[in-house]
Amino acid sequence: MHPPSPALAAFREARVEYADVENGRIAFRRFGSGPPLVMVHGWPVSGATYRHILPALAREYSCIVVDLLGTGSSEWTDKFTFAFAEHAESVRAVVDALGLESYALLGQDTGATAARLLAASDRRVRALVMANTEIPKHRPPYVPLYVHIAKSQVLWSNVRLTMRVPFLRRSALGLGGCFADLSHLDGEFHDLFVSILLEPGRAGDGQRRYLAGIDWSVVDALPATHAQIQVPVLLIWGADDPTFPLALAKKMATQFPALAGVRVIEGARLLVHEERPEAFAKHALEFLKTLPTSNVSEAKSIN
Repeated sequence: MHPPSPALAAFREARVEYADVENGRIAFRRFGSGPPLVMVHGWPVSGATYRHILPALAREYSCIVVDLLGTGSSEWTDKFTFAFAEHAESVRAVVDALGLESYALLGQDTGATAARLLAASDRRVRALVMANTEIPKHRPPYVPLYVHIAKSQVLWSNVRLTMRVPFLRRSALGLGGCFADLSHLDGEFHDLFVSILLEPGRAGDGQRRYLAGIDWSVVDALPATHAQIQVPVLLIWGADDPTFPLALAKKMATQFPALAGVRVIEGARLLVHEERPEAFAKHALEFLKTLPTSNVSEAKSIN
């Protein structure tokens, strides 16, 4: 284990709160003050993945960071299906518990797909920031195979054993697509997220179930979802992402009626907020500050 960075230490100091959902409890943490910004992570991480951008965002916004069911501090039962729609509804449960009348959303990877479903159906959403996420009709390299394997505990155990080999773990077949600089796979990121994938247990099984819940029919139906999102949408993209290529992301961006633009960050891949947190936070803040601030609700206490 490596000593936690100041950002991780600050993240861990925040009180874990919960909102009840039908088949579990979704955990969340709050940072800063100001207009609410609900932050939704992807796979194979948890809310802690946003630790490095929180210091900048929390100076201006009340950041509400969730752990989707199957990850982090959240709790779930075997009845939870880990479908995109269920994840979206669990985030809605947090919003309802906090009594938010309006809020912005920030999502990455699978979390941004859940965020899109929520933004299309919840009139309280005032803006959406998306980063490196699913693209309709696109199948990322190896991901469909892993989704299929994740549906079987036996098959997944074999993948887990394979991923213990550092060379394979850092390859395109493993987690190599996450970072342009593969040294990011080591250290704190490894302790927080990779180690969970390598060992058996409840936490690792949650990540397996989360991955198995990916439904490509929902992804391919996203153009209709995008058309329903009438609030401003900003895309922030790692330029070198082999999982969700930038060229396809730019084509997808035209599907949003109120597109605010596509911001490209060089020297970053899938986990652009982990690899280039300063640039990511800068683009997000520049966009969020353009939003009207009147009639913006504050979160209530749920003690």
